[in-house]
Amino acid sequence: MTHPVTPKAQSALRAATAVLLDLDGTLVASRDGIVRCLRQALRDLGHAPDPERDLTWVVGPPLHDIAARLLDEFGDDRVPLLMERYRHHYEAGGLFESPLFPGIRQALDRLAGAGHRLVLCTSKPLHTARLIVDARGIAGLFDGLYGAGPDDGGAEKSELIARLLQTEAIDPRRAVMVGDRRYDIAGAHANRVRALGVLWGYGGREELDEAGADGLVEAPTQLVGAVREQLAASA
Repeated sequence: MTHPVTPKAQSALRAATAVLLDLDGTLVASRDGIVRCLRQALRDLGHAPDPERDLTWVVGPPLHDIAARLLDEFGDDRVPLLMERYRHHYEAGGLFESPLFPGIRQALDRLAGAGHRLVLCTSKPLHTARLIVDARGIAGLFDGLYGAGPDDGGAEKSELIARLLQTEAIDPRRAVMVGDRRYDIAGAHANRVRALGVLWGYGGREELDEAGADGLVEAPTQLVGAVREQLAASA
């Protein structure tokens, strides 16, 4: 016989376990909008980026690092200007080219329904991330939203995770990070948090394996079970 979880027990469970979630490549398929806006920003600076070149790698790292690497190929050091032009195009419409991956809404509902605290942890500027989760109707599922500053300061995953753990009073042993890139794995491990790598994003199995992911998830339908296993192993 099963018994319903009382509000008091539910509250205690939510306080005890937390799922930290990356945004780009984990919750939303944002590559096309990001790449389009970066190419437009490069054209604004007088460059002619190859429209056929695969720029999947730009999804995940801090914007400053992306801009520096892109401009280095053109012998250009105007990183702040490229960042400014990218933000202009992205906030003018590119950010809304970020649909939820199929099955993500259901996975988030199940995680929240299981009593876990959900906390967004993204290298995107916080105000941009908030616009995206609002537009996708999932903002209300999160107990906290954490991202970079307006100038992309504090975008490193290790810094973000350290800040949110302290602010939200989360025990690292009762938390798991979910992301699609090595930055998510390394940032979690730097804070003694276990990390799950998702294979529907932009990092891929090899990158996540090399980063030392504690587990890999092939589909959103498997996420709840994988989170449960990692939390049990950590505890």
